[in-house]
Amino acid sequence: MKKLLLIDANSIIHRAFHAIPSFTTPDGRPSGAIYGIASILLKLWREDRPDFAAALFDRPEPTFREEKYHEYKAQRPEAPDELVAQILEAHALFTAFGIKTFELPGYEADDLIATFAEKFRRNGEGVTVVIATGDRDTFQLVEDGRVLVQTFNKGVSDTTIYDEAAVAEKFGVTPAQMVDYKALVGDTSDNIKGVPGIGPKTAAELLARFGSLDGIFAHMAEDEKVAKKIAPHRAAAELSRELVMLERHAPVTIPPLEDLAPHADVRNKTIEDYFIDMGFATLVKRIYEGDGRAASVAPRTKNTKSHKNKEQGPAEGAQTRLF
Repeated sequence: MKKLLLIDANSIIHRAFHAIPSFTTPDGRPSGAIYGIASILLKLWREDRPDFAAALFDRPEPTFREEKYHEYKAQRPEAPDELVAQILEAHALFTAFGIKTFELPGYEADDLIATFAEKFRRNGEGVTVVIATGDRDTFQLVEDGRVLVQTFNKGVSDTTIYDEAAVAEKFGVTPAQMVDYKALVGDTSDNIKGVPGIGPKTAAELLARFGSLDGIFAHMAEDEKVAKKIAPHRAAAELSRELVMLERHAPVTIPPLEDLAPHADVRNKTIEDYFIDMGFATLVKRIYEGDGRAASVAPRTKNTKSHKNKEQGPAEGAQTRLF
């Protein structure tokens, strides 16, 4: 079956930014996170290139969730300039690989992922949607045979694929129950409170008994000890559910599936030229791994005298090399 890869761009860029030592391009631009994402893409193209791909981005404008709840993600610090610069640069990296990028004011990347997944999992074209992300918000979309989630565990080199069984094993609930699960336990990373005193184990047990958040409120006996914890916070739980539920019908323009086909081969002048511009000499060599040319490639560089930080750490250090 063909594969559509949906990349949660901001999530992966953040993860790569904190996992890769800081270094710069020949003209002084920050590039560590871009190096990390480029390494991930090379690995994917070498081992299991997707038939189709799209990269989805957050926008800086307030989202509809902030309009509902002004404290949504309010605890997060401002992104450093070096990270913002690489979020913007990542568009050029994806374009070099032939991957189209999408963003929409008022919506998060996860909402666009959910919208793409909703469209293509039901289009009858025999495509499996795989979501590459650094967080768990998209677990609610998992559906065997249609939608899988690939998450990064440590840094950006160790990944896990989640199907329905894997989600159930980790959380004790089905993917369809993940929204209600997070409505109960909250999500500190997004400043979503949930219900005080309800942890993961209790939330899973309640959803196993009653099926859903609405089922809990409709059928739990009022004299149960846990009911006394939950009842006063019904409004908060229902608001939390609205905040964690992904929008599957965001008004983003989605092209036909065939228009999402990326470059078929990394041995591509567009990719090579982009790596040269960024000063990624090691990655240029890795483009040709396996065809006898890697050892002899001596890539051109721009302004090599100023490239004092070229690929320090990730390119040469065994402990931080990605793949």
